[in-house]
Amino acid sequence: QISLLVGFISVNTSPWTDYSAYSYFQIVTMCDLVMILFFYIIHIFRIYKKLTCVSWPLAEFLHYLIGTILLLIASIVAASRSYNLNGLVAGATFGFLATILCVLSIWSSYKVSCITQSTSKYH
Repeated sequence: QISLLVGFISVNTSPWTDYSAYSYFQIVTMCDLVMILFFYIIHIFRIYKKLTCVSWPLAEFLHYLIGTILLLIASIVAASRSYNLNGLVAGATFGFLATILCVLSIWSSYKVSCITQSTSKYH
């Protein structure tokens, strides 16, 4: 989350040379931040126990998967159009770092929800 926020701030405070590339990067990072906050609120207030009609592990997995793909695309576009401006390069770098961290989140989410459930069935 911190890397997404730092990437957003870096791009937001830099002079832009290509409006569409950086506005896309900002939209993707803000949507990811809002969705991460949404899932944290669901876990903190234990809303997932009340709304049993939703497969929360699947929803979280799909959120991270789609968000990671969009963040990777946004980071590639931002890096290719940064024109050696320090803030834009930093934003793209933090975007790539956030992509790696999202992949790790996907793996840990999968490991906790799927592998733990499958091993507990046999014990």
